[in-house]
Amino acid sequence: MSATTYLELSEPGGGAHKFYEVRVDDTEVTITYGRIGEQGQVRTATFADHAKAVKAAEKKIGEKVRKGYAPAVRGVRQARPVSRRQIVSTRSTAHQAPVLWRFASGAPAFGIFIGEDRAWVGNENGDVFTLAHDGRVTGRFGLPDSVKCIVADDFWIYAGCDDGRVYDLGAKVPRVAYEIAEDVDIYWLDIHDGVLGVSDRQGRVTVVDHEDEFQWSVPSGGDSGWMVRCSPDGVFHGHSRGVTHYTGRGHRAWYAETTGQVLFGWQERDAVFAGTSRGRVQRIRKSDGAKTGDYRCDAPVFSCATSADGELVFAGDNQSSVYCFAADGTRLWKLATGCGSAYSMQYRDERLYLVTTDGSLACVDASPAAVRAAEQGRVPQRQDIKAGGIERVEATAEVEFVAHAAPGEGVVVECVREGGRVRVHVVSDGYDRTWGVQFPKNIRVPGARFLVAEVVSSASGSFYRTRGEIKRLR
Repeated sequence: MSATTYLELSEPGGGAHKFYEVRVDDTEVTITYGRIGEQGQVRTATFADHAKAVKAAEKKIGEKVRKGYAPAVRGVRQARPVSRRQIVSTRSTAHQAPVLWRFASGAPAFGIFIGEDRAWVGNENGDVFTLAHDGRVTGRFGLPDSVKCIVADDFWIYAGCDDGRVYDLGAKVPRVAYEIAEDVDIYWLDIHDGVLGVSDRQGRVTVVDHEDEFQWSVPSGGDSGWMVRCSPDGVFHGHSRGVTHYTGRGHRAWYAETTGQVLFGWQERDAVFAGTSRGRVQRIRKSDGAKTGDYRCDAPVFSCATSADGELVFAGDNQSSVYCFAADGTRLWKLATGCGSAYSMQYRDERLYLVTTDGSLACVDASPAAVRAAEQGRVPQRQDIKAGGIERVEATAEVEFVAHAAPGEGVVVECVREGGRVRVHVVSDGYDRTWGVQFPKNIRVPGARFLVAEVVSSASGSFYRTRGEIKRLR
């Protein structure tokens, strides 16, 4: 007893272009969804009998039809190119910046994160490289599609990918941490304490929790949501008309109009910073949305960052220049990158790290002495770094099997089916077994037990998060 229903939603003008397939096979319902022309993501649920499986399938189909999906024939419509930011980059006329080293990642790069001991860069080929702060390449992950951005949440590092998934990069092998709803075309994302905020092409912001369960979604007054920043105060969303602050429950707290559409966003403890299409970085107070700073560049701003608490403000424009401002708006310097326009940036320990249109991760010496020398035409000899033959570790659902867990070796968790979903709980002594565990989506198997290197309580104290390597117990 099996039946399949195939639906598509294809909107004009670059809107949604998605499919949704529901297959009922006896007591099992398999849903496959994603962008038209791609393999898509698969979810399966088992019901008590065939009648209940059919009823569940009909409910899912009805929900999609009400959203505009219609019956279609697979393969008639073709795939559309994924939305990517277009930058017309020109050569800067400023003095050359003091670039200490430059790593060629092999493709235009968006994603960057600079931690205490290494740097991360992700590009449009799906490569994520890790480097020491001196530029030595230390690792290479392979994701199945272009990397949108890389974000950190305490110990955890995540990469948002054009396949609609977010990958945990905290172990030797990338694992799927979140599967974004199929109607969300990711532009940017951010995470705080396991809660993921996603901004999209239509200007919506969508929030899901640590179990990848929908919390809320709100359309903004504009489109092209290139900024989302998550914090204990809620979500700060930047779009074509400005910045909106939503509380943790999705209620609008304030809206601040910006000079030009928001193309990038940064946050510090008390303020968010919006880089705009009209050459501004605008500082906006988190508590009430008041603008407390205006930093003027000479061209559209495609990235920005700050030092601690916004004492220094940095910006990158579409003419391959980078800027530094004092907190009061005084421009301190403008220099040329020498390797394209900065898609993203981060400042740490008097160094400014840039990922650029030509796929470079560049490390700029932003100390006052180095900048003064550069303004006089004296720059250090740049070290050019290549990946060489370093092995690419692909994202996978495969897991190493082990016979048993030795005392003190790790923590045992178990997958359990609850309400049509597979949840994970700790079974080792000393943990609250009622709490859920944030655990990779694509390796969960009902009844299976896994040995994880470490389990850590979330900051909110309501669920656990795994850290490090994962092995399956036989």
